Order: sequence, then structure tokens, then C-alpha cells
Amino acid sequence: MALTQMNLALIHDRLHIKTFWEKRIDNNCQYAQNEEERVKKSALTKLRGEWTVRLENRTKHLKSLNDNYVRKVKKSADQT
Repeated sequence: MALTQMNLALIHDRLHIKTFWEKRIDNNCQYAQNEEERVKKSALTKLRGEWTVRLENRTKHLKSLNDNYVRKVKKSADQT
């Protein structure tokens, strides 16, 4: 009888532990899904892309201005 009760206790403990971890895994999976959806809905990626384009355009513009200035300086130096 004591052996049967021990076996039942072990089975109960195993089921309890299994249930505990299954719940933890389910909660973790749900959290990961929610986080993934939140990130997809975020405008941050779009904003980063827009700012990257703006910075690239600004860099091109500044380089063009600098190149034009250097050409003018060279041209005036050549003329003197």
C-alpha cells in the first residue's frame, strides 16, 4: 500500500511539473508572438528608412556643393 501511494505521489508530482513547464512554454510562446506583432506594427523601421534616405540625399547634396566649390577655387587659381 505504501508503495502504491508513493507511485501515485510521484505520478502526481510528474504531472504537476509537466503542467507547470507546459504553461511556462505556452506563456513564453504567446509573449514572443505578441512581441513580434508589436514590432511589425511599429513605425520605427519605416522611420529609420526615411531618415536613411534623407541623410543619403543630404550627403550627396553637401558633396556636390563641396565639389562645385573646389572646382571654382581651382578655376580661379588657374586664371591667376
